Amino acid sequence: MKKAELFFSFLLLPVDFIMIILAGLSAYRLRFAEITTGIRPVIFNLPFTEYFKALLIIAVLWLIVFMFSGLYNIRSARKLAQEISRVILACSTGLVLIVILIFFRGELFNSRFIVLAGWLFAIFYVSIGRSLIRSLQRRLFSKGYGVHKVIVVGSGDVAKQLLQNFTNAKRSGFAVIKHLPDFSPEQMTELTEFIKDREVDEIIQADPNLEKKQVLALFDFANTNHITFKYVADLLGVKVLHNEFQDFFGVPIIEIKRTTLDGWGRIVKRFFDIVFSALLIIILSPILLITAIAIKIDSRGPVFFSHKDDGSPYCRIGAGGMPFHYFKFRSMKPKTDEMRYHELINKNLRKGPMIKIKDDPRITRVGKFIRRFSIDELPELFLVFIGSMSLVGPRPHLPEEVAKYEKHHRKVLVIKPGITGLSQISGRSDLDFEEEVKLDSYYIENWSLWLDFYILLRTPLAVLKSRQAD
Repeated sequence: MKKAELFFSFLLLPVDFIMIILAGLSAYRLRFAEITTGIRPVIFNLPFTEYFKALLIIAVLWLIVFMFSGLYNIRSARKLAQEISRVILACSTGLVLIVILIFFRGELFNSRFIVLAGWLFAIFYVSIGRSLIRSLQRRLFSKGYGVHKVIVVGSGDVAKQLLQNFTNAKRSGFAVIKHLPDFSPEQMTELTEFIKDREVDEIIQADPNLEKKQVLALFDFANTNHITFKYVADLLGVKVLHNEFQDFFGVPIIEIKRTTLDGWGRIVKRFFDIVFSALLIIILSPILLITAIAIKIDSRGPVFFSHKDDGSPYCRIGAGGMPFHYFKFRSMKPKTDEMRYHELINKNLRKGPMIKIKDDPRITRVGKFIRRFSIDELPELFLVFIGSMSLVGPRPHLPEEVAKYEKHHRKVLVIKPGITGLSQISGRSDLDFEEEVKLDSYYIENWSLWLDFYILLRTPLAVLKSRQAD
């Protein structure tokens, strides 16, 4: 999901709120206008202050109705006519909600005219607001901002139709950057080289005659390289957990969802991360300060472990396989990080790409304590706040560890890494790497905000539980 789409979808919320308020104010002003009172005099008392307070509450309730009506689903391919029809349906549902409130309260507004006029104004204003946002978004598309960079695979009539339409519709939000007639081993090699220094958002498999072996290889290629995979309906003979139907210029296309964490889920999770990481930083600041002092007193060296032995930045791999500068409290003697790959390699407890050392001689006295209770990882809260990590997600691994991943391991790179996660509360470092990947994959495929809450509540108990590796 492009950041531009998330921004415009988030922008819809305040714009809709303003438009609903504007509709209510317009209805109120129209009712008390001279042209209206001349036809039907006002025989009720409705002070503007009381009306405006009720209007604010109704606007919030209408936004909730809009959410349940799907008006905030992030789908750039939806036609304007479809969106306006949803607006009419949502506003009509909101009108019914007001009628129900009037029925149970006995009174809310003493004017049926204001209620009906507000409903009509709301449909008009919300539709105008969304049309303006859509127009702005499409204008940016035409200039290349927020455009989905697409690779189309196929040589049939459907593929040609998509290529022609994507080329002609500059404001569609999609730009074809490469076209492959099929996906043979030679084409795979070519595509691997092509994407090395280019941003690719989607691969669309659009050939009904493509061999099943090639389709599966293409799907595997997209998944390994963290590229969204879409296919023309009924062409993929594999089982998928999540998919979404879209219509592109009359061609039915299905997108395979790698995770349920998308669209508004990403926005809510990011908001949650910012708020709670800031609160935790403030609450835990005494522990952070005491730990920093203890590290300086216990051994020479920096407070934070943020650089390798050769002085280069210490990085871990984040969402989409992109590295980010990582740091935590130093728990080892300075200049001893590389020992894990040489002198201490025989003490490794883990199978697979991960390295976990038992009775690690590099750890300082303070380091042993802060590792035991995961205090060394508390600075990760700052990484959550700036957006490199999340509170909940797979653990961030080292580039040299990720380089040893098998294809199915790379699924854990679909979302941002987290301070804690499903694998951390299920065994921490005692888990086998394959078990860790399975748990993280389950989390990615079944994400929900309630699952995040559950993991966060279970984390303190997992921290207190003993483990094998230091």
